[in-house]
Amino acid sequence: MTIEWRYTVQQDLGVLSLAGFLGADAVSRFSGAVGWAVARGTGPVVLDLTRLRGWSAGGQVAVADAALRLRAAGRALELAAIPADGSLVPGGEGPPVLIHRDLAAALAAHRDAGAEQRAWRSDAWPTT
Repeated sequence: MTIEWRYTVQQDLGVLSLAGFLGADAVSRFSGAVGWAVARGTGPVVLDLTRLRGWSAGGQVAVADAALRLRAAGRALELAAIPADGSLVPGGEGPPVLIHRDLAAALAAHRDAGAEQRAWRSDAWPTT
């Protein structure tokens, strides 16, 4: 099983939404989606986990790696709606990751980011 993703760029904010399960078999696809986000937009990237059913330890490490990758590009990673099991991305030497209870709270924290401008998604992104 893998993940589906959608990336939306607003004026000074990117939202990378995931659906599915972020396990070892999905890390490569997730890394590609992060690369897409790094190449497009500016400002922080909110990783919207609303539709994520869960993540493995390897998936959590991939999220921590994404935070490092974004920091190297001069951007920050924020999480919205972490999976219900309450697990968090591993700490350590990575950059701090701001956690929002849901996507609405993350967007409210960036009220001045502007209206939606562009969006990309994987082929099987859920439409409902």
